[in-house]
Amino acid sequence: QLQASGGGLVQAGGSLRLSCVASGRTFSFRYMTWFRQAPGQERVFVASINWGAGYTYYADSMKGRFTISRDKAKNTVDLQMTNLRPEDTAVYYCAASPSVIQSNIKSQTAYAYWGQGTLVTVSS
Repeated sequence: QLQASGGGLVQAGGSLRLSCVASGRTFSFRYMTWFRQAPGQERVFVASINWGAGYTYYADSMKGRFTISRDKAKNTVDLQMTNLRPEDTAVYYCAASPSVIQSNIKSQTAYAYWGQGTLVTVSS
């Protein structure tokens, strides 16, 4: 039900926009969230948006560089990434849940639906 796209190769300091299209029961989603997994590392929280109200939440290292947004009409959640760094290289996943609560949005186990991931590579 989730399809992520937009990854690619970019130089440090550049920008990319990731998109996640949701199909099916999107009206039931409470939060939609981006995680990322760098090579050899665990999957970590990047940013989340409350589907209804639009409140946004970011990991500290992404604040000011990444912006998450949603388009209810298109059932999409985008992640605009700017000033990219080599350490941002990772596979980025979108996730959604109808039941996750705000205090738990950073926990990947709270999400029932996952996209397939899109690779972002930032060269130095």
